[in-house]
Amino acid sequence: MGFFTKDNKSMEDLFLHGLQDVYYAENQIVKSLPTMIEKATNRELATALRNHLKETENQVARLDQVFERLGRDPKGTDCPAIDGLIKEASEVTGEVEDKKVLDAAVIGSAQAIEHYEISRYGTLIAWAEELRQDNVVRLLNANLKEEKAADIKLSGLAESKINRKATTGHRTAAQRAATKRRTGTSAKRPARRKK
Repeated sequence: MGFFTKDNKSMEDLFLHGLQDVYYAENQIVKSLPTMIEKATNRELATALRNHLKETENQVARLDQVFERLGRDPKGTDCPAIDGLIKEASEVTGEVEDKKVLDAAVIGSAQAIEHYEISRYGTLIAWAEELRQDNVVRLLNANLKEEKAADIKLSGLAESKINRKATTGHRTAAQRAATKRRTGTSAKRPARRKK
């Protein structure tokens, strides 16, 4: 069931559907993060993902509190968007043989998921405020802040180390392979001239 279903007759219905959507998403992420952690070869990346797994488990607990405060049972609804992002993450990271490139793929996939969550929480907070559901805004804001912090942490790792390591040596190897294909011989690096 999506946002444009006929079952969403009011803003309250839409808000509840959004909560069910993010509840499902967070629970799917709890299930899928251990696989991403296993694939990560960079220790800092694996640690960041492990820490975020704990945060995600806490986010699910906060969402349980949101449902409780609204007088509803915690329940998820299928979310094709998060299912697609998780499937894509599995496919992209499953195709990478070079461990340094694999770490870059893990970060890219994790950030796609983070960005989805950030957009959902931002929307839910705006709707909760509009519906005067002030009793749940703080909980949703706590989740949003953690998602943003995780995204910043992943960006920092990618930009400071992982992306650079993933590209080091690959350009010259690719250039050598292209030269070999063109000439049928191995290309050696030219000797540097002394000044």
